[in-house]
Amino acid sequence: MRQITLHISGMSCGHCLNAVNQALGAVPGVEIDSVRMGHADVRYDESRTSVDAITRAIADAGYGATA
Repeated sequence: MRQITLHISGMSCGHCLNAVNQALGAVPGVEIDSVRMGHADVRYDESRTSVDAITRAIADAGYGATA
């Protein structure tokens, strides 16, 4: 498992936290350590997913994300 911190733009409320949590939870191989306003700490299995797939899932939820 590899650990990364994602910087997430566009978050402003509790709904945003829930939306990002759901987006991350839907990516196979991702384990969420924490999601807070503007950041998320996750671990992921490189054989099951990639940073690109993780940031794309967040983008699909309506937020910007960079590792």
